[in-house]
Amino acid sequence: MSSSSPDESSSRRRVATERLPTLDKVFIQRIFANIEEDMEKGQNRNRWEGYADWRNRPALRSRHGGMFAASFVLVVEVLENLAYLANASNLVLYLSKFMNFSPSASANNVTNFMGTAFLLALLGGFLSDSYFTTYCIYLISAITEFLGLLMLTVQAHIPSLKPPFCTSVNRNASCQEAERGKAVLLFMGLYLVALGVGGIKGSLPPHGAEQFDERTRHGRKQRSTFFNYFVFCLSCGALIAVTFVVWIEDNKGWQWGFGIATAAILISIPIFLLGSATYRIKIPTGSPITTIVKVLVAAIYKCWISTKRKTAIENMSTTPTTTTEASEDEEHANRNVEIQTAAQDLKFLNRALETMPAPQWLHCNVKEVEEVKSVIKILPIFMSTIMLHCCLAQLSTFSIQQAATMNTKIGSLRIPPASLPVFPVLFIMILAPVYNHIVIPVSRRLTNTEMGITHLQRIGTGLVLSIIAMATAALVEIKRKKAAQQSGLINSTQPLPITFLWVALQYLFLGSADLFSLAGMMDFFFTEAPFSMRSLATSLSWASLAMGYYLSSVLVELVNCITGTFRHTPWLYGSNLNHYHLERFYWFMCILSGLNFLHYLFWARRYSYKTLGPDNEKETRITNESAGV
Repeated sequence: MSSSSPDESSSRRRVATERLPTLDKVFIQRIFANIEEDMEKGQNRNRWEGYADWRNRPALRSRHGGMFAASFVLVVEVLENLAYLANASNLVLYLSKFMNFSPSASANNVTNFMGTAFLLALLGGFLSDSYFTTYCIYLISAITEFLGLLMLTVQAHIPSLKPPFCTSVNRNASCQEAERGKAVLLFMGLYLVALGVGGIKGSLPPHGAEQFDERTRHGRKQRSTFFNYFVFCLSCGALIAVTFVVWIEDNKGWQWGFGIATAAILISIPIFLLGSATYRIKIPTGSPITTIVKVLVAAIYKCWISTKRKTAIENMSTTPTTTTEASEDEEHANRNVEIQTAAQDLKFLNRALETMPAPQWLHCNVKEVEEVKSVIKILPIFMSTIMLHCCLAQLSTFSIQQAATMNTKIGSLRIPPASLPVFPVLFIMILAPVYNHIVIPVSRRLTNTEMGITHLQRIGTGLVLSIIAMATAALVEIKRKKAAQQSGLINSTQPLPITFLWVALQYLFLGSADLFSLAGMMDFFFTEAPFSMRSLATSLSWASLAMGYYLSSVLVELVNCITGTFRHTPWLYGSNLNHYHLERFYWFMCILSGLNFLHYLFWARRYSYKTLGPDNEKETRITNESAGV
């Protein structure tokens, strides 16, 4: 059905009315005008405001968005996490066995790599909100990760690009590390992968979450379901990575493992493109950092000007005219109405709304001030989750090295140590659907609230589980070292007479903590953030992981520095894990996690949620005292 242009519509109207009396002409012209206005309103109602399709045309409600569009994101996440975790989960062994780094150096290299990858999610989120779109950033990042994995595959395949293989059976012997060109190739490939992973993590989750209408209760429930199944898909990719791909790496060669990861990320690109016609894509609205800086500088500047004025008034006696007083009173009255509409928490930022001489770029409105307040209020929650991810960092470092010294056979089947995460992964894959389809509906009925279990309750549960995991890890390490001493295998490369399934206990608790915290964090940051900053805010979930990995590296160095000062050898130093005091390090992590949980409770009890009502677009505040944190 072809649409008429305005000129054709006006021509038909003239033809239809030129033979009628003047009164009838006016009446018919009004009818035509009303019809055109109704058609225009209908077209606007069918459009998603603030969104476009992949060709930069207005996104339509009847055609774009919804769970079908988000399903492409979920499939892509399976492949993306497979490509990333296939190498990250086993990387510590690749660096120690084939690149000849010491256990502590390998652990730090892995945590630095993973930390950088997740920290770069902030860059991906920032670019998605500011200048590009989540759609473009994903494609650019996937290609970048593909190039990095291709470099690692080539290095693993060609022996001359690796250091000589170390054949010593003595754990205390040192071997030649990768250096110069070989180290450059290794770390260039790793950090290209990190750059690609960061961009994907910063763009893919918000791209999926943007497919749902948050102004309806049904849309918000679907978005919550999306985040739960996003974690489920993370686990699906992880399951393949830590079983099939890790087995390939250990038995067929690392070039095959890197090759599978390279193929996975390459396949994910056309699958993502298949959903292009169904996506609704948020239109970038400019740099959110600019808004944050503007409001903060304006508040500080106007506070300083106000203080300076008060001092000047005390030292001066002036008699302004009645006209000037009246105009100033009217201007201040209008501005005061605007200030009163702003929320009364973080009142200092309301100073940015005050009327006084200031550069034009420092003039702020209520919307900008409220956006900055929203960001500032979620930062303490973000800071409280860093210690949780510092504990999770141990899954990719010391826990794998512990398992590598133990008996990894179940019956006649030998299990690669890097496949240990299969236990929490399977648990997450079972628990995620149960949580979404049983726990959440039951809790909604019991609490008579839309969320049932709040985001902050989920994050808090994850923090508690991380404390239990660290205590369990310390007890298991005590048992492992006792077995090494009793068997006389302290300096031997032979497996200890103790099953690696003991280490699976800490994986189980930390995996459960990851399920509760990650989905809760992504949903929390996306929901509570301003519309213009959602990709950046969702990236805080990954930035928390990054800082946790960096904190793990810092704690290892700090513990070694302090213990090396008071003892002949540091707790975590050398090439022999059996000489480490890893149990003391885990107890130290347990204490820090307990203190961090108290810090989290302090802020969580004072936080108030920002939600959209089911029947209107007004924002309401729900305090945690009524929602149970």
